Amino acid sequence: MSVTEAPPTREPRPRRKFTFPSALTVLAIVTVAVWLVAFLIPAGEYDRDDSGAPVQGTYHRVDSTQSFADRLDDLFLAPVNGLYGVQDAKSGQVGPDLAGELYGSAGVFLFVLAIGAFITVVFATGALDRGIARLAHRLRDRGALLIAGIMVVFSVLGTVEGFAEETLGFYGLIVPLMLALGYDRMVAVGTIILGAGIGVLCSTVNPFATGVASSAADISLGDGIVLRFVMWVVLTAVTVAYVIRYARRVRRDPARSLTGFLPGDRDQAVADEAPELTALHKAVLVAMALVFAFMIFSVVPWSSALTGDADATPYGFELGWSFPQLAALFLCAAVLIGLVARMGEQKLSATIVQGAADFISPALVIVLARGVTVIMNNSQITDTVLHSIEGVVDGTSAGVFAILVFLVNLPLAFLIPSTSGHATLAMPILAPLADFAGVSRAVVVTAWQSASGWMNLWVPTTAVTIGGVALAKVGYDRYLRFVWPLLAVLFLLICGFVAVGAAWT
Repeated sequence: MSVTEAPPTREPRPRRKFTFPSALTVLAIVTVAVWLVAFLIPAGEYDRDDSGAPVQGTYHRVDSTQSFADRLDDLFLAPVNGLYGVQDAKSGQVGPDLAGELYGSAGVFLFVLAIGAFITVVFATGALDRGIARLAHRLRDRGALLIAGIMVVFSVLGTVEGFAEETLGFYGLIVPLMLALGYDRMVAVGTIILGAGIGVLCSTVNPFATGVASSAADISLGDGIVLRFVMWVVLTAVTVAYVIRYARRVRRDPARSLTGFLPGDRDQAVADEAPELTALHKAVLVAMALVFAFMIFSVVPWSSALTGDADATPYGFELGWSFPQLAALFLCAAVLIGLVARMGEQKLSATIVQGAADFISPALVIVLARGVTVIMNNSQITDTVLHSIEGVVDGTSAGVFAILVFLVNLPLAFLIPSTSGHATLAMPILAPLADFAGVSRAVVVTAWQSASGWMNLWVPTTAVTIGGVALAKVGYDRYLRFVWPLLAVLFLLICGFVAVGAAWT
């Protein structure tokens, strides 16, 4: 009798988990998509005033002069033009070998690398890590004050230099500390993500958000800083109060924790000794604070900010610096911090190079996004798109216009979580709309960065959020349940601020 062997069973193939593409991939797709759409959108242009701004009501169709080969060349050279493309004064076309004004984002590109080098040198000294750890230890017996202190520090860093991804290194310190004080892991998550996130949302001089957007909108980094500062104060206070309220509720009744407690969570203990903060660390922290303070001083249009007159004559002490000077500032500051920390020539050089390398991704995002605008410019569809949006916002009040700008940018922020890429892509379209609505371009920048910052507090496409909850061992669904009431409050406050800002200007 023969025995029939059963056929071997095939193990089911594991399903591939969908991963949202990176900002570089998204922008590459957008580049090709815009290039294809440009064949369908008719060419057109506005008449321009002496400052180069489009004049409302003067839009008219024009005949495109581009052949298919020209358009193919634009697609091929889009990243190059995005970096150092030059715009011809007569034709308005952008190319790497034309004569005219720089259209590419070479200045912003170098600035991003420079600030990356500076931040990396500061972290290499260990001063910032120890400074925050010492603050945490000193306030360990005053839980609410500790939460507020850490959140304010993170918020300050977020508003001046886009401190976000760097927070991922602090979970190992703050999670055990919050557990030792009787809180749960969600308190640590809220302290870190919301502390830094609200600072980025209300960026005052953040070079990766406000700086890039202001450059793309052809305004100073300091324009609109008063509104953004007031927003930062109010929204930071609301966010800190929200986290403290939840923390106190969990401490009084651990059963009300949204996350529960893992084995060993209730057995954590605070370290007996604070980490040592040497004279060297103190000097580095002071130097870092002075660099950022000087950056703020150098870019603020003080005469306009203090008088409220946008056309006020600049004071004698105003520097009026922009990205070239700021790039040089942070390169020099990186060297200064390295000398203060006595790194040595080889270590300092390697750290600066490593810092620039770590920030090459956001720098390339800016270049790719600018390349998209070059394609739109050369195919002469930018003004056509602007004209179509003009019809939507025509007749709206200044306040409604500002809120619409905020709402329009929410889905864009989801697709392009990179603030730099989002700004470079959206501002050439949105900024001229402000001229039509009689609103300051600075309000458009504020509405844009608020949309980007609000989305990045919760969307799963950001490494800060999804990586943070993973490091803290908190479920993403639990985090959404924790944060949604705050998001609703922030949404209403942002709409109010941008509407008042538009009416005020």
